[in-house]
Amino acid sequence: MNREEKSAAIQEIAADIEAAEAIFAVDYRGISVPQAAELRSKLREADASFRIVKNRLTKRAADQVGEERLAELLSGPTALTFVRGDTAQAAKAITTFNKEHEVLTYRGGFMGTTSLDEAAFKSIAKLPGREVLNGQLAGVVASPLTGLVRGLGSMIQGLALQLGQIAEQGLVSGEAPAAEEAPAEKAEDAPVEEAPTEASSGNEPPADQAEAPDEETSNEDSNEEEG
Repeated sequence: MNREEKSAAIQEIAADIEAAEAIFAVDYRGISVPQAAELRSKLREADASFRIVKNRLTKRAADQVGEERLAELLSGPTALTFVRGDTAQAAKAITTFNKEHEVLTYRGGFMGTTSLDEAAFKSIAKLPGREVLNGQLAGVVASPLTGLVRGLGSMIQGLALQLGQIAEQGLVSGEAPAAEEAPAEKAEDAPVEEAPTEASSGNEPPADQAEAPDEETSNEDSNEEEG
């Protein structure tokens, strides 16, 4: 491998390290080419890759991206699994493969900021895959939301019924309710004023303002008496 090939290999490994959500290191001694191809196919389903690496070049790549934890895993024949997708599914693929062939020895790894020893790795392999977990989470979240939607629907329906009843009573139409008629008994009890008669209408002049007898008629009566 010349200098350019080494430089290209370092850059590829550095890119794999940066893109990985988890990295597993194994001793691959004894694995055959067909077995390696089988394992790569299984890991591809989890969006993970299986790569046999040169320790010295991998250390330089790890130093380049600031991943110091990887250096202590690089001793002897080393293969790295770079997981970009489902970590549990990738761990399950390696565990299942090794139960069938018994050619891999787990050295260590990490997921995010968490270091994974062999016990932690096997525990992760027992977890459901990401799709199963997402389905379970969706079911848990949807259950209370369904109840909430039903409750809101009942509240809205009840409010609509109440508004309908109020509208029937004319309280939301903008018109005041008609005034109730007074009871007939109260109308009969009210005092009634009598219409004034002609004698008491006030149009008759007072006694002291009555017409005086005509003077001419008086003089004629007195002349007849003298004659």
